[in-house]
Amino acid sequence: MLAIDVRNIVKKFGDFTAVKGLSFNVEDGEIFGLLGPNGAGKSTLIRMLTTLLPPTSGTAVISGFDVTLEADSVRRSIGVIPQALTSDLELSVEENLLIFAKLYGVPREKRDRLIPELLEAVELTQWRKAPVKNLSGGMRRRVEIARGLVHEPRIFFLDEPTTGLDPVSRVAVWEMLRKIKAERDLTVLLTTHYMDEADKLCDRIAIVDHGELKALDSPMRLKASIPGHNALEVSFSGVPTGEKGLHAYFVHSYHLKPAEPRNVLATTDYGSPLTASVARDNLIGVQFHPEKSQRLGLALIANFLRWRP
Repeated sequence: MLAIDVRNIVKKFGDFTAVKGLSFNVEDGEIFGLLGPNGAGKSTLIRMLTTLLPPTSGTAVISGFDVTLEADSVRRSIGVIPQALTSDLELSVEENLLIFAKLYGVPREKRDRLIPELLEAVELTQWRKAPVKNLSGGMRRRVEIARGLVHEPRIFFLDEPTTGLDPVSRVAVWEMLRKIKAERDLTVLLTTHYMDEADKLCDRIAIVDHGELKALDSPMRLKASIPGHNALEVSFSGVPTGEKGLHAYFVHSYHLKPAEPRNVLATTDYGSPLTASVARDNLIGVQFHPEKSQRLGLALIANFLRWRP
């Protein structure tokens, strides 16, 4: 069954059309991204899908319920993280989750089980009694994610979940979303204007601009459809300890032209897993330099050990 089925949905504000007949669907268990610049219509679309705005025409079916005809049933089946941080600053982390659980009618026994589980999932157990106003922006975003899951929704909407966060906090939110999605079997729809975020998180991406759907496919196919130079991207979970010098990992890399340099310098976000882009059959080695580590990233040298035309 489709988790989300959007059918020629339109939203007008007077003479201005913010969303122009969008149609797409989201499979059960999928992470689906809406990618586009500010003003593209992403937030307006997500407000319609979460029943906060009525469509001018067309409709959408969420978890089997029509957003126009069965709005209450839609609300019970979804969790929503808005773009703005909306947690009560004067309440503690735990109190914010408790209030939302009560508003959704979650029984006491289930609340007592769910809230500790969610706090552990977002790594805020030790901060459960802390006022939200004392938390960093990244930690407040984690509170919002836990709060949106307190009634065990089947579908999770996130409107630009990492806007305003530093690179380290962004990566932490990405990893947390992957973990929670896998553990709770969620379907996720998120909006973003960060291409790297859509690329790393989403199974499929819809590119939206001026209220229109411009493209829809997997990140790999969307990138392959655009001509241009190949690039190597490497990230890692940590620096090897106890040794110095060359630490080589043999992986496939993008096909390089003979005229391109054999050595490249790459900087990655600290805390990401070791990955490398894959294409053709060229081999590279990655050399770590632990002494050059910095808080926001580590510089590494990728030495092209062999090139095959």
